[in-house]
Amino acid sequence: MKIQELDPQREFQAGSVRIRHCATIGLDPDEQVTFVTPDGHEYDVVRKDWGYYATPSMNGRLARQGFRSALVCNPEGKIFLRLVERDREGAFSAYLAEQGESLVCWLDSDEDVSALLEALSLRPPPGLQEGNRRRRHE
Repeated sequence: MKIQELDPQREFQAGSVRIRHCATIGLDPDEQVTFVTPDGHEYDVVRKDWGYYATPSMNGRLARQGFRSALVCNPEGKIFLRLVERDREGAFSAYLAEQGESLVCWLDSDEDVSALLEALSLRPPPGLQEGNRRRRHE
């Protein structure tokens, strides 16, 4: 792993938000970095030889770590995956409104994922519904 801290930090505008780019991290295949919130929730990124696992399982580990996965569309039609801390959905909704963005669906919601797949004329993979039934009973 290679970490390059940026000093000074590179600042840039993203919509109405000012971003500070503070570090660049290079990973080799099968290396992982973990980001931690002040209250201890973790978010992992894993490098593979074909790309990245950009999130842990959205309806498994990520959910257990207190995050919800949201598919969002901005006014230019660009699609984003956002991770929202549980109990911060109100702040997230306010942010979407401020940015003029729309929540397409929650990707950790059985109903939203099923509706999205149906809208795309896709059938859910066998494990999706089975896994969701299993989690409800845990």
